[in-house]
Amino acid sequence: MPGRCYEDFEPGQRIEHALRRTVTEADNVLFCSLTLNTQPLHLDHEAAKAGPFGQPIVNGLLTMALAVGISVRDATEGTLVANLAYEKVEHPKPVFHGDTLRVSTNVLAKRRTSKPDRGLVELEHVVRNQRDEIVCQFVRKVLVQVRQPEDKA
Repeated sequence: MPGRCYEDFEPGQRIEHALRRTVTEADNVLFCSLTLNTQPLHLDHEAAKAGPFGQPIVNGLLTMALAVGISVRDATEGTLVANLAYEKVEHPKPVFHGDTLRVSTNVLAKRRTSKPDRGLVELEHVVRNQRDEIVCQFVRKVLVQVRQPEDKA
């Protein structure tokens, strides 16, 4: 189990995830199809040419989903009890087909819950493209397993 337990997270900690992902047009089309999103800015090259970016942009929810997925192995794989919230979502720059995304995670806060086998951790995910531009950032609140439930640390 590569994920971290509650005790392994410390506020101020930064996790640089080694896994990266180049987003393809096929990824974007499939994601839009699966989620029934028909937005022309994502799918129609001619409409997108006339839009503000001059080309199709990747669905922002795909960018968020990739950020969470990239973070799982280093943060919550096998230790996650539940995702509780996604907050303060920002997309300061667009993602285009062919962009390579990388993610860092900042641990903002943590606290024990009323259940001794789990703790709440607040994570900030920051997504950057190959030009080191921030393309997405958001806060995710997760419940994770406690390694030693009797320890009230």
